[in-house]
Amino acid sequence: MTQYQDEAVAAQRPVHKFGGSSLADAPGFHRVANIIADQPTQGSLVVVSAAGKTTNRLIELLNLFISGDSAAAPTLEGIYSFQQQLIISTLDDEQSPLLAQLDEDIHRIATVLEEQQLDKYQQHFIQAFGEVWSSRLLAQVLINQGIAAASLDARRFLRVSGSPVQVDEEYSRQQLQPILAAQSEEVMVVTGFIAADADHRTCLLGRNGSDFSATLLAELAGSTETTIWSDVPGVSSADPRRVQGTQLLARLSLSEAAELARLGSPILHSRTLGPVANSQQQLTLRSSYHPHDGHTRILRQHPREPGARIVTSVDDAVLIEMTISDRYQEKVNALTDWLTRKELAPLACKRRPERKLWQIAYTPEQAVQAFSLLRDHQPAGGFEDLQEREGFSLVALVGKGVTSQPEQCLHFYHALNEQPLEFIQPAKNGLSLVGIVRKTPLDPLLQLLHQNLFSRPKRVGLLLFGRGNIGKAWLKLYQEQKARLEQQLNVELTLYGAFGSRGGTFSSEGLAVEQILNDFQPQALEWPNWLDNLADHGFDQLIALDFTASQQLVQYYPNLVEQHIHIVAANKLAGAAEQAFYLHLKQCLAEHQVQFLSGATVGAGLPVQSSIKQLQQSGETISAISGLFSGTLSWLFQYFDGSQPFSELVLQAWQQGLTEPDPREDLNGQDVKRKLVILAREAGFDLDPAQVKVQNLVPESLTAVDQEGFFNQLTALDESLTEALSAAQEQEGVLRHVARFNAKTGEASVGLEVVKADHAFAYLRPCDNVYAIQSTHYRQNPLVIQGPGAGREVTAGAMQADLWNLLASFK
Repeated sequence: MTQYQDEAVAAQRPVHKFGGSSLADAPGFHRVANIIADQPTQGSLVVVSAAGKTTNRLIELLNLFISGDSAAAPTLEGIYSFQQQLIISTLDDEQSPLLAQLDEDIHRIATVLEEQQLDKYQQHFIQAFGEVWSSRLLAQVLINQGIAAASLDARRFLRVSGSPVQVDEEYSRQQLQPILAAQSEEVMVVTGFIAADADHRTCLLGRNGSDFSATLLAELAGSTETTIWSDVPGVSSADPRRVQGTQLLARLSLSEAAELARLGSPILHSRTLGPVANSQQQLTLRSSYHPHDGHTRILRQHPREPGARIVTSVDDAVLIEMTISDRYQEKVNALTDWLTRKELAPLACKRRPERKLWQIAYTPEQAVQAFSLLRDHQPAGGFEDLQEREGFSLVALVGKGVTSQPEQCLHFYHALNEQPLEFIQPAKNGLSLVGIVRKTPLDPLLQLLHQNLFSRPKRVGLLLFGRGNIGKAWLKLYQEQKARLEQQLNVELTLYGAFGSRGGTFSSEGLAVEQILNDFQPQALEWPNWLDNLADHGFDQLIALDFTASQQLVQYYPNLVEQHIHIVAANKLAGAAEQAFYLHLKQCLAEHQVQFLSGATVGAGLPVQSSIKQLQQSGETISAISGLFSGTLSWLFQYFDGSQPFSELVLQAWQQGLTEPDPREDLNGQDVKRKLVILAREAGFDLDPAQVKVQNLVPESLTAVDQEGFFNQLTALDESLTEALSAAQEQEGVLRHVARFNAKTGEASVGLEVVKADHAFAYLRPCDNVYAIQSTHYRQNPLVIQGPGAGREVTAGAMQADLWNLLASFK
């Protein structure tokens, strides 16, 4: 199995979690089932929430019943009707068993309610049905699609105790392992949100318990991948519903994610991240509605570059205030620790020792819990005058070291000073800068902060592969053009890494061009180990520039893409690779939303691929591509008129540096074949290299000898080529090395042809390439592109043009 194909399936089963919004209706269940079916690993663990607002309706039922409201009965009937219709509309067959189980469940709920006195465990028992129903239904949808699946009630293995809930991990892991071992090939659809205590009574995991269930299950099962699917693709630089120009963050450090969760993010929750920190799992956030619209991956590494990455807010905040008279600092610290242990760490706080006042900010939901706890704790806590103040909002910047960034802090202070400001608190860990203001419309403030902070130039790191002639020519061009690129495209460019045949070197501060050209001191690097070091590079974007002809490097293109590294290539081997690899690479590029530009692979600086794209965009259908694609072969056959042997021309071309170091690499037609494959694929056709018929101009007797032996026997080229020339002259034509692709028949060939003396391929400047493109409106009179198709300067220029276009696409 090759590098680009899926490696051996990991022993750990990946975990996927789907919330109530993802399972709100029948299309949602089928959409989720399709996502699961598309996963490469069998036997996934899938954690589900209750469908839609089912849990809210069950809580409403309980509240109505406890208050003696007669509306409880029709509410239960409404819950039953919704679940019944959900089963019927989701399943074409196998409805009866689930409908029968639903009838039994509704009867059990009614029986529990008839007991009149409901303790918390009975209430939890009733609330748990939402997840049970989702688990059963999704498992059956998967089974109907031909996927082995089973529903798993988490109460079978997940043991908890206390308040806040504490998980008995050792017991839970011991109970889970035999279940997973017995059903190793099945997708296990596990109930989120619910667990059981040592007496087998139902317990709830609390707010956002299903997300917590997912990462906890991954920790217990030893899984290394957890994906939480919701209605958004991940974390953006601000709420895109309120702020224009936001950016989805492909990577977020675990510490930044934890700080964002602490500040009340609706996307991330503090308890969810605990098991992530305690295990080796990688957490990814994705959208179940738009699975290919990007994602956010939570990493353990800190970003290299400090500064704000997110503007976040809480519209409704409550201040709890108290006075503390003696040992102020000590008591404040003790209270903060106590609240944190109760899972009520403040969003923000302000200590005012001169007034013996301590202010702490919460969401309204948290404030109710915190105020109740503090009121009961007041005698032991050593504080007085406990009160709540409503009517506040929270605005914050989140990012590693944001509090030590003078420019960002200044923007924040200036923006908030124009608001009815209560206080600003820099976090001790440096991860956030929080402002509490009296309640005001936040959208204009959020837009202003986002614009001031994120209109900065994009930081782009460049990885240079290849210090040969073209790479060196590009370095000189880059040095000349860098300032212009940065100014016109609002980017900040850094030569982050350089690689040659002896190894490579990295520098987050940037490598000087002169250093790479004249004082290159690489370190030995093993493929693909060095890729791991790129996971947290600190740049907004990373671009690899491949000036090599390395097959090994091309094999790692998918790995680069998975690291969200864009690729600009003069290397033909990827675009002309065998079909399986090429399709895999295209799939990776699409999934990770990474760009691959290869304009320099065909025609050097000639606008060949861009012209094909423009024709397609204008509605043209490409019908044929042909031409002289080799500057070396163009030169040879322009001068091969019978006045001197072909072997002498080859020797002259080699001496003038017009051929590859071994001329057989030009004469065997393989390079021309690659260019033809690239152009056909660019035009939208699935041309595999194996389909191209190639005429090798090198006699079989010369293919296996070393280079010296080749030159010693060079005259062996002459007989067959002299005969071909004579045949061309008899037809009053000229001999040319032509590449052709016929889109209608799918035929592709590379080799010698006789063309008429007035043909576009007949007389060119020596070393010129010519490309003829036929399409809907260019059938009788093809679009012809002609000019120098090789050379270090023009190829470097083509790479620079691709780099420019790539940078311009970054918003």
